[in-house]
Amino acid sequence: MKIRGAVLEEIGRSRPYASSMPITVSELELDAPGPGEILVRIEAAGLCHSDLSVVDGNRVRPVPMLLGHEAAGRIEQIGDGVDALRVGDRVVMTFLPRCGECAGCATDGRMPCTVGSAANNDGSLLGGAHRLQRDGVSVKHHLGVSGFATHAVVNAKSVVAVDDDVPADVAAVLGCAVLTGGGALLNAAKPRPTDTVMVVGLGGVGMAAILTARALGVATVIGVDALESKLAQALELGATDVFTPSGLSESGVRADIVVEAAGNARAFETAVSATAAGGTTVTVGLPAPDARSSISPLGLVAEARTVIGSYLGSAVPARDIPIYAQLWRDGKLPVEKLISSRIELSDINSGMDELADGKAIRQVIIFDSERD
Repeated sequence: MKIRGAVLEEIGRSRPYASSMPITVSELELDAPGPGEILVRIEAAGLCHSDLSVVDGNRVRPVPMLLGHEAAGRIEQIGDGVDALRVGDRVVMTFLPRCGECAGCATDGRMPCTVGSAANNDGSLLGGAHRLQRDGVSVKHHLGVSGFATHAVVNAKSVVAVDDDVPADVAAVLGCAVLTGGGALLNAAKPRPTDTVMVVGLGGVGMAAILTARALGVATVIGVDALESKLAQALELGATDVFTPSGLSESGVRADIVVEAAGNARAFETAVSATAAGGTTVTVGLPAPDARSSISPLGLVAEARTVIGSYLGSAVPARDIPIYAQLWRDGKLPVEKLISSRIELSDINSGMDELADGKAIRQVIIFDSERD
């Protein structure tokens, strides 16, 4: 079938992207779903730093690639062997499919799926399939999803069904920002209500961590970011105090649990130094592969502190997304507050500029079948 999608043509073009246009919205051919796969009509898709990191070259992927990994939509067709899903179901896309059989899948979310990670690196779906072409040339899938398009074929293990009461834009954000930022707490740190939680880096993932901390009953939640505008937003989302990195250093404030969600080496150093004795640093950010940090091993030993790496919030999406959906339903996790703007697919390059400038928490592309 013919679809429209946002294809990254070249990695590392100069900014502003609105001028250099690394992403082209074009017509593509999408194959029908094969065994174990589904066809989804995309309703909403969020712009995330994991998309930007491919555009700017921090994460090198094969191109041309149809970007987008945080998305939600309706199932329109089901391939052979898919029994747990139905046509018409609203599904949340997740950017790391879990085969359920490898050593990584046996760790209950602590380690990524080995098979899913290999497929993501290859630009294929779980199982190795490629379902996208443009002018006879194969186009790579982004993290098993390629959600910046009117439709996507994905492996059924890349989605989790949600009830119809969860709006599409909220459902989309559950699939990455909330899974990652929320999971840093729900799965990795597991805070008690009496713990102090600090979040360093207040993009979509960091803000989701603040929302989740409050949803879990944590009384004291501190936000840290270099941008004053982000600090004001964090207070609106439930943070009880906020600091710039320099202000945090001057204050001497430390926390029992510190989540690093900025994805850069300096932020990681800030997070570690702000972790209290006996506390835990959880890092979920994805810096450039050659980034390096300097921390004191003595400080870890002498103060009995722990550092945890958490990929995708150590999540098992089929287990965790229903938890977040229920917290949203109960009014405890107002995910819609993470959405800073709703944009069109044609705005994708300028949207990447907004993301790179730190001006947006979550921009969400809203798809309309008549328009797109």
